[in-house]
Amino acid sequence: MSSTQIKNPAREGKIFNNRVIIAWVIMLVFLLVIVARLFFLQVINYEAYKTESDKNSIAILPIPPTRGLIFDRNGVLIADNRVSFSLEVIPEQVENLDLMLQKLRKIISIEESDLASFKVQLKQSRSFESIPLRDRLTEDEVARFSVQKHRFQGMELKSHLSRYYPLGATGVHAIGYVGRISEKDLKFMDQSNELDKSNYKGSKYIGKAGLEAYYESQLHGQTGIKKVEKNVRGKHVRVLDRTDSVPGKNLYLNIDMDLQKYIEDLLGEERAAVVAIEPESGNVLALVSMPNYDPNLFVNGIDHKSYNSLNNSPDRPLINRAIRGQYPPGSTVKPFVALAGLEYGVRTPHQRTWCPGFFRLKGKRHRYRDWKRGGHGSMDLHSAIEQSCDVYFYELAYELGIDRLHSFMTRFGFGKKTGIDIPGEKGGLMPSKEWKQRRYGVVWYPGETLITGIGQGFMLATPLQMAVATATLSNRGQLKQPRIVFAIDDAIRNEMVTVTPTQNNTIILKHENYWEHAIGGMKAVVHGQRGTARRVAKNSPYRFAGKTGTAQVKSIKQGERYNVHNLEKKYHDHAWFIAFAPLERARIAVSVIVENGGGGSKTAAPIAKAVLDYYLLKRSPLVLANNEN
Repeated sequence: MSSTQIKNPAREGKIFNNRVIIAWVIMLVFLLVIVARLFFLQVINYEAYKTESDKNSIAILPIPPTRGLIFDRNGVLIADNRVSFSLEVIPEQVENLDLMLQKLRKIISIEESDLASFKVQLKQSRSFESIPLRDRLTEDEVARFSVQKHRFQGMELKSHLSRYYPLGATGVHAIGYVGRISEKDLKFMDQSNELDKSNYKGSKYIGKAGLEAYYESQLHGQTGIKKVEKNVRGKHVRVLDRTDSVPGKNLYLNIDMDLQKYIEDLLGEERAAVVAIEPESGNVLALVSMPNYDPNLFVNGIDHKSYNSLNNSPDRPLINRAIRGQYPPGSTVKPFVALAGLEYGVRTPHQRTWCPGFFRLKGKRHRYRDWKRGGHGSMDLHSAIEQSCDVYFYELAYELGIDRLHSFMTRFGFGKKTGIDIPGEKGGLMPSKEWKQRRYGVVWYPGETLITGIGQGFMLATPLQMAVATATLSNRGQLKQPRIVFAIDDAIRNEMVTVTPTQNNTIILKHENYWEHAIGGMKAVVHGQRGTARRVAKNSPYRFAGKTGTAQVKSIKQGERYNVHNLEKKYHDHAWFIAFAPLERARIAVSVIVENGGGGSKTAAPIAKAVLDYYLLKRSPLVLANNEN
């Protein structure tokens, strides 16, 4: 068979051409896939991959803002930012770290806790990163290290702004303090609508208590960013771009720190609280809780020994008694109960009650005693307030009933939070039948109404609530929400925004003259011939109104007499006094409580009068004593 019969050139040529076409199609498909992939990577996902690429050569660093300052009403600086020095180490530049630390401890004190924290960060950081070894170096330590710095290669002093409270413990329960940001704080930010977690990158501090916590979002400011180029080892080479941080806003307070300091010195070692308010506006002039503590201890982390000393102290200095201390208000509530009697028509101003020294419910043998063992005799509303007659108010409270008493007293804010602009306020307690059933599952007894009428039993109030109620009484029913901050100053925008209360109310009585009857009784307490605090107003150049109160701490059995000499100090009665002055147009309302201070006229009233004197006259207090209730 010939070769021409074996080969078919036409057929083989056709096969070859088909194979070439298929190969070109396959190559074209692969080329299109490659082009599509390149388009996806370099066009569609350009920004994402560029960002990933930049991470290898560019770092975005936060620039923490400067925290806003806090000033009192007179421009006195209360919370400042001061330069603080820390000693930091760059491990890769230190040849023998242990030997270097041994030398360093000869000139600077380094606690074991500092060393432990440093070693933890050393394991978590890169060798070229600066790691803090010691915070809060003293000026002497800074000087000693600076002189011998040449001996410590890889160690450097770094400065940063740290919160500082120049007045120390003065006003701490109102101002509060900042502390290091904790895991708890970060979790709170995740759940908060006000604080942005990303805004705290690079920040060390956050408000922990008082105004520092309440106004955190205004005080903190906005974090800036700095874009820097870094080399293959991660070391920063140069700054590429920078957006400066925005400083926090400054706070201007209603508090007068001169008055605040004066009251704190006046109270001394007492466990006590004083709140002073400007009735016309609700501005808080002073908010004092004693004993106090130095907030500077908390800024960079308080040591365990100091914290345990404060936390375990029987005097409880960490508790803000002014807004969290809940005490039976005692006889300070009597002017308000008297108003309730007038408003509901249970009493007229001149209607009289006989006080034999005790009160008994009909058909009962139990005697509810008056503070005056022999009784006060015939009492009307004016004299009952003046002499603080318990029997008059036992009978009045019984006739009012707990439901009407609860309804009326809550109008003055008893049993409710005032809405003051610091965190942690407690609402006290104004009991009712419904409350007792819900709380204890039992009925309300008539005897509980009697003792509520003299501010005892279940009833509880804070010093702040008593000051607000007193200011409302002086205003003839104008209830002003208490406010510590007067204005917020935005230095960047050059504008001052005044803080205005949002919960002001007006208590309207059936007859306007009811106010004058209650206030007249309070005036007689200090200016009347038989007033329970008459000695405190002796030679006073201005007229004022007040009310003493003695809150029983330990109950006395039926038939027994209260003997202060047989009781430990912790079982002595709490001493209360509320007041406002001048009588004609009040400029200041005050509430004072001294824990276990005894009678209100003996302990609390002279303190209140000294506060009034200082604010109105700027003179020394009157040192007075009175053994009456």
